[in-house]
Amino acid sequence: MSSFRRRGRIDRSRLSRTRTDPAHDEWGEDLVDGVDFEVDELHVQKPRLRSKGIYLLPNAFTTAALFSGFFAIVNAMNHQFDVAAIAIFASLVLDGMDGRIARMTNTQSAFGEQYDSLADMVSFGVAPALVAYEWALKDLGKWGWLAAFTYCAGAALRLARFNVNTTVVDKKFFQGLPSPAAGSLMAGFIWLAVDNKIPVRDTTIPWIAFFIAVYAGLTMVSNARFYSGKALDVRYRVPFGVMILMILTFVLISSNPPFALFGLFVIYSISGYVIWAWERLSGRSFS
Repeated sequence: MSSFRRRGRIDRSRLSRTRTDPAHDEWGEDLVDGVDFEVDELHVQKPRLRSKGIYLLPNAFTTAALFSGFFAIVNAMNHQFDVAAIAIFASLVLDGMDGRIARMTNTQSAFGEQYDSLADMVSFGVAPALVAYEWALKDLGKWGWLAAFTYCAGAALRLARFNVNTTVVDKKFFQGLPSPAAGSLMAGFIWLAVDNKIPVRDTTIPWIAFFIAVYAGLTMVSNARFYSGKALDVRYRVPFGVMILMILTFVLISSNPPFALFGLFVIYSISGYVIWAWERLSGRSFS
């Protein structure tokens, strides 16, 4: 789209004559008559349309996390429950990487946020519920699928609330148990039982799975605050003791991965209630 501009142009011959003629010594009517106009066409640049492409690197990790969740479901259908539990933990690692990579490379997008939520629903909502149901909960009849549905619905509500409260909630804490931690809690118990060859037909195992599924599902929609770790900046220096703690953590996990991972997520899953109780008793906010 173009617009037009009028530009005044003075006739140089009449201007010189006016300056030498005493009768036209001032800038009078003759000078005004010596101005004619021409039209210049102005080309207005159109605003560049924003590219509708997506960022490849963070969404590639999100796709890998989604694939791991789907892979867990497939292995649960084939009664490979240990592989299914490991796949859920793989989704946990990949899900943690895509967000940090997006922030470090400044490739955040609305598409990536929505895609990540949908992938989380599969990997940490549907997959743990179906794996737990196929493993032990189906032996409880309707109570088993009700527990699995409670967990799945809690994950969906947790993710929906997280999406609408991203600009309101404190970045240092999650409101409710995050779905990756809830899925890892379920997967950790399944992996621990399968690795130690605990018979699933034992009456206590299905009810423990029932309790964990209901607890995780309700905790995801609770108002308990769980530390998010987003305030931790890996670019800054840390005390030497932190490195020692990291080394001990790796040694503990490598010595017995099912027991160590399940224990860590049990501690994390109750930490929100510990923070809540401390704030109620002390009257001070935990920060």
